[in-house]
Amino acid sequence: MASSSPSPPSYLTHLPLHPSHQGESEKRVEDDESRVPIHIVTAATQLPVEFLEPSPQSKLVIGFDCEGVDLCRKGTLCVMQLAFPDAVYLVDAIEGGEELIIACKPALESNYITKVIHDCKRDSEALYFQFGIKLNNVVDTQIAYSLIEEQEGRKRLRDDYISFVGLLADPRYCGISYDEKEEVRVLLRQDPKFWTHRPLSEQMIRAAADDVRFLLYIYRQMMEKLNERSLWYLAVHGALYCRCFCLNSNNFADWPSLPSIPDNLNADGNDLEEEILSVLDIPQGKMGLVIGKRGATILSIKRSCNAEILTGGPKGPPDKVFIIGPVKEVRKAEAMIRGRILDI
Repeated sequence: MASSSPSPPSYLTHLPLHPSHQGESEKRVEDDESRVPIHIVTAATQLPVEFLEPSPQSKLVIGFDCEGVDLCRKGTLCVMQLAFPDAVYLVDAIEGGEELIIACKPALESNYITKVIHDCKRDSEALYFQFGIKLNNVVDTQIAYSLIEEQEGRKRLRDDYISFVGLLADPRYCGISYDEKEEVRVLLRQDPKFWTHRPLSEQMIRAAADDVRFLLYIYRQMMEKLNERSLWYLAVHGALYCRCFCLNSNNFADWPSLPSIPDNLNADGNDLEEEILSVLDIPQGKMGLVIGKRGATILSIKRSCNAEILTGGPKGPPDKVFIIGPVKEVRKAEAMIRGRILDI
């Protein structure tokens, strides 16, 4: 991978290699790793040219994540991690500033660069509201995991999510424990501004790299498992996740169009239905009626509808409910939620 002028790396990490033979996928990844440099990036010239200038002649697949303080539309984006097959780049938004993140905009919006990420919703929200970036062409491993579970006959609620720690622990993908993640969570509770401190400590660098260094390995295994129907769901739900908290006044007209249903899938009698995102405004003081005691009401609605139902939670927005799924199921969820609002 060509790079403009990367700084000499101070740190190395391991990237797990893809199993080369059928039946090796459950091998612990530590047994088969390659060492690659971790580059701390404070200027765009330190990033690979192929990333900065997306091209159909040099399509890329990279691991992607963001770290920050209360990361959402108002939180501070501090580090953006990029995992390539031969290096990990930690894009320092504190030192490099807005100019550095804007330099990454073409890549983050490009169809020629696939961004592999675990739960893109809040990262997308931060990029959109703080930098005007419409995150596009993602493969969300959280979505992919649920689709594979469904393919293999293990039914889950649409929003019964797997955590990144849980995904890494699954022997079908990595089979490793990620104890350091909990250590960082403890530090974040003690110091919410942990990711703003500079220079980046060794612990910060290791933690940031760990959040992306397994993603390409997991991606390759998931792509081998997903059938064509699931691949379409993965693409459309990834796009809807990117939009989810990025509310605007034009109904996402300036965002890339959603993937259409492939003709061959409809021809096979699958009767696939368009998937949509609906945003419901909840009157002030009524969110409690939607959620119910200990979440009982919204859980009941989720179990009745084949749709994902999300609320803004502590990060907001506090007066919205977000519904993702087939049109009929979304309309059903909307009706049930409106019924709860009117319930006395």
